[in-house]
Amino acid sequence: MAKFEVGNKFGKGRPPGKLNRSTEQAKLAVARIANHGLDVLREDIERIRQDNPVEAARLYLKLLEYIVPKKSAVEISGELKQQIQQITVNINHTGSESKH
Repeated sequence: MAKFEVGNKFGKGRPPGKLNRSTEQAKLAVARIANHGLDVLREDIERIRQDNPVEAARLYLKLLEYIVPKKSAVEISGELKQQIQQITVNINHTGSESKH
């Protein structure tokens, strides 16, 4: 039986879900950069807030989009069947009536 034939049990390969070494190292490097960025992010936004509070608030709200999930729009379709039981109309006249 050849090494890469279907049914070969000797060359199992990488387990499902296991990352190859270069992908694992790349993800680790990105995670370290992101972690450092988060450490200084508060200080950066505070510096921006001192000069431009509106811009700092805008950045803060934009960042929240990645932390707090947005609610998705829900569309309700169908037919609304409801009978009107009663209609009451009150007409109040105030002031003098005009004659033509």
